[in-house]
Amino acid sequence: MSEALRSQLALLPDYLGHHLLLTVSALSIGLLLSLPLAIFVTGRQKLKGPVLAVAGAIQTVPSLALLALMVPLLRRIGFVPALIALVLYSLLPVIRNTVTGIDEVDPDLIEAGRGLGMTERQLLLRVQLPLAMPMIIAGIRTATVWVVGIATLSTPVGATSLGNYIFSGLQTQNYTAVVVGCLAAAGLALVLDGLIHLLQNASASRSRVRSAGIATVLLLLLGIGLAPLLLQQRSAADGPAVVIGAKTFTEQYILSRLIADTLNASGLTTRTLESLGSTVAFDALITGRIDAYVEYSGTIWANYMHRTANPGAAEINRQVRRWLRDRHGITRVIPLGFENAYALAMTRSRAAALNVRNVADLAPLAPKLRIGSDYEFFGRPEWTALQAKYGLGFAGQVSMDSSLMYAALEAGEVDVITAFSTDGRIVAFDLVVLDDTRDAFPPYDALLLIGPGDSVRLSAVEHALRPLEGAIDNEAMRAANRQVDLQGVSVESAARDLGAAVAGRLRRRSRGAEVRAD
Repeated sequence: MSEALRSQLALLPDYLGHHLLLTVSALSIGLLLSLPLAIFVTGRQKLKGPVLAVAGAIQTVPSLALLALMVPLLRRIGFVPALIALVLYSLLPVIRNTVTGIDEVDPDLIEAGRGLGMTERQLLLRVQLPLAMPMIIAGIRTATVWVVGIATLSTPVGATSLGNYIFSGLQTQNYTAVVVGCLAAAGLALVLDGLIHLLQNASASRSRVRSAGIATVLLLLLGIGLAPLLLQQRSAADGPAVVIGAKTFTEQYILSRLIADTLNASGLTTRTLESLGSTVAFDALITGRIDAYVEYSGTIWANYMHRTANPGAAEINRQVRRWLRDRHGITRVIPLGFENAYALAMTRSRAAALNVRNVADLAPLAPKLRIGSDYEFFGRPEWTALQAKYGLGFAGQVSMDSSLMYAALEAGEVDVITAFSTDGRIVAFDLVVLDDTRDAFPPYDALLLIGPGDSVRLSAVEHALRPLEGAIDNEAMRAANRQVDLQGVSVESAARDLGAAVAGRLRRRSRGAEVRAD
């Protein structure tokens, strides 16, 4: 077994346990809601149509969008918003199949039951539901497969699942992780679907022994899946872990691992919550869901403070710090020393052919060109400012996973991308970064934020992480990103190498201070 596969399988118990808990909880609540509701509206035409219409409308909302909507509605991240979204997604197949199954029972059988003196309740329990059961079970099986699959999308809203494999694997081009995540999710769906099918057959044959055996297997599977979570809770009783957040790109994964290594070396226990959306990560920090993560000054300035002017890096950093302190009580801010800025980039050959050196040169050509960017950019204030300052109007805007932008540019599928200045692929793909002569983009200095509050625990976190202040330069961060994105090095190894580079820089800084003191 390869080291890459072994490292991914080591994560499986935790990811699978969380995924199983989320899936089973959503299905259980969904069944408790949908079965009584479907039975109630059967025969009530005025209610049946609207209930099916509402359940169907929920299904038309893209699953990731529904998950994301739960965060601002509930003002929290993690298990609860993911659970509610999955419950809503589980309703339609069960409601529709239950209503259809009951409606399709032969009317002659119902009349025969009435002729025997059965009440409406007895008809439902002894005639309609038993005959409709195959259709109802089919709806439950459909809901099970849907929920298992959609649960993988809960990772960006802070709920750990098998989606952690997929999101992080795509970003870091670790396709072993992607394959493990996909196979695990597919395997879980098949196992649960198969067990429900066996339970249906056992019920049809009225075999209590088989039904009890299959129910026991289901409970055993649930227990095995949840065991890692129970062990995690027991270890948490010894003291809460420091939760480190990470957004959905390579640099964030590396930095979260570096932060964890630094805290572990000082004796603190850590846990990472990865693949969070930008807003989700910031909200998680201010609500205490995570204790620390790396944000960028330009993101805070444009997206959270809603500022459009660009008074320069020093003034932006000063105002950002004051806003964090006054608005959210965040006083522990550690600048790491590098900047990861947005920038427009083109292939060298294409830029030369069009005689483009800066963004202003691009403006008159934009109506014939296509621009590609990550999922967030075209909804961010920076994009609006860029269009306004340069009059940009591209022929097409293509949103894609940030890890695919560079290959899309090289293949000619887009003409321009929004690159990241610390990305090692800029050099590897021989790209030209266009000068932003009108300062549309603010500076994006990397800031390590530690949650608000004055607890002793957070003070210890700050003390352990303070040596990272100014210890990472652009080249060191670019080299770490290049290791993962281009050389196939694991995030853990890249973080260790970056940590070694940081330690070396700190030693040189210390020797320099000693020389000056002498």
